Amino acid sequence: TLLIVVVAVPTVTAFSLWVASAITPMHEAPRSFFRCVFYLPAVTGTVAVVVVWKWMFDAYNGIFNWALKSLGIIDQNIMWLGDARFAIWCIILILFTTSVGQPIVLYVAALGNVDRSLVEAAEVDGATKLQKLFRVTIPNVMPSITICTFLTLTNSFKMFDQNLALTGGLPQVIQNGAKINMTELLALNIYSTYNINKNWHGVAQAKAVIFFLLVAVLAIVQLTATRRKEVQQ
Repeated sequence: TLLIVVVAVPTVTAFSLWVASAITPMHEAPRSFFRCVFYLPAVTGTVAVVVVWKWMFDAYNGIFNWALKSLGIIDQNIMWLGDARFAIWCIILILFTTSVGQPIVLYVAALGNVDRSLVEAAEVDGATKLQKLFRVTIPNVMPSITICTFLTLTNSFKMFDQNLALTGGLPQVIQNGAKINMTELLALNIYSTYNINKNWHGVAQAKAVIFFLLVAVLAIVQLTATRRKEVQQ
């Protein structure tokens, strides 16, 4: 879960802002088209999305193995969801594709409200594209960045349905004599603990409380840090 949070939060935030900055100057029709394309996975049913991805990751008939073999990159099919080296990254990829839609829509709206006079003044002063991005654009959309980062953080932590439908926590490996499910995230672990037997219900409830407190503390830290950044800018 920590790996997913560390990878997903910065990549989703940066990619969404980059896409939004690229499509904002476009005319209304193409801008609306791209917003729809990126937002579609976010409003599509989780099971439908996972079914499509499972077909793409299929070891025998999946499009990923077919494409990589056609390009000569691999010689043998890869068990994407059955190999501990790749399974967790497959989950991260699905989370990434379903998480960028909402931030892109919010960023496009925020970028559209940036005062053009500030951008023009920076251009007159000889500011480069990077300087305009970090000195003008980002400070003006920082409230949206705060919201999007918070949403991505919480979505990464509470990811459950995709994890259950895609791998169910598998593949399972043995480390130091113990069986470990390599893709079992925190939410799925709580669910699995609760369903072991009635004697474990209290343990599952304790895990759920600790999980809630962990997410709450991290969310407060993240919101405090970004709010302080807004004030400084």
